[in-house]
Amino acid sequence: MSHLKIIYAGTPDFAVPALQALINSGHEVVAVYTQPDRPAGRGRKLQFGPVKQVAVDEAIPVEQPLSLKDVTEEGKAAQQTLQDYQCDVMVVAAYGLILPQVVLDMPTYGCLNIHGSLLPRWRGAAPIQRAIQAGDAETGVTIMQMALGLDTGDMLYKTTCPITATDTGQTIHDRLANDGADALLLTLDKLSSDQLTPEVQDESLACYAHKLNKAEAEIDWSQSARQIDQTIRAFNPWPVAYTQFNGKPLRLFMSSVPDEETIQPAGTVIGESPDGIKIATGEGVLNLTKLQLPGKKAMEVGDFLNGHSLLDHKLPS
Repeated sequence: MSHLKIIYAGTPDFAVPALQALINSGHEVVAVYTQPDRPAGRGRKLQFGPVKQVAVDEAIPVEQPLSLKDVTEEGKAAQQTLQDYQCDVMVVAAYGLILPQVVLDMPTYGCLNIHGSLLPRWRGAAPIQRAIQAGDAETGVTIMQMALGLDTGDMLYKTTCPITATDTGQTIHDRLANDGADALLLTLDKLSSDQLTPEVQDESLACYAHKLNKAEAEIDWSQSARQIDQTIRAFNPWPVAYTQFNGKPLRLFMSSVPDEETIQPAGTVIGESPDGIKIATGEGVLNLTKLQLPGKKAMEVGDFLNGHSLLDHKLPS
């Protein structure tokens, strides 16, 4: 493995395993770029992001520019700082800043992105959740040569991951974060020895993975049980699917789709047991297995039924 001088740019948990893998490899992480610290918690105190915390713990220089565009003096200074690191490659994973062409061209080997989907299938902010919500059978990680467009660069390496009926946004996130770390090291191995064969993306296969928002998390029971189940699992742990119950949001964390039909109106609770709460939908039956009342902790259905019941209740569509 050739020794590469690397700038790593990332902010949230997803970007941590790849950074840790680089630190443990034969490469040198000369600097970490990450989003400015944000206020968090009840006290609204400034907190380090997960990537910054790793960098600080490892005594790696941290840069937190507001922008890398040269439209301001601060942006120009940030570009010069990045140039001064004289890196071989810049690795980007859920960083959160747009990189202008001048920055993409600075490193010897350009900028590589760790993207949580099998490009070009899902481009954009929420590829993991949109893959689950759409009912995709598999997803994966693509290591991409970054270009100016949104996730449009040439693909350098891919790894696949099945999406099962019990997977959530969290389980796939964690799996792909680790897969991305392995894929990055393999890609860097091939990069410096000129063994990569870039593959141009087929634009006709691209979908846009819109950013998640709370407004879309309310369940429409007129949809099919399959669609609802996929949404519930995709939105776990955020923004969390919900339905209205007695005028308050009932949050839904896990579900399944039994092979059952019903003639009851969509949203009608037609059965309860420790194995799940069965709800009629626009097509088929949804079996709800984990939920949360306002002000309470998320709980399995068996615990919920110890003090509550939804039986015969009609949930709004």
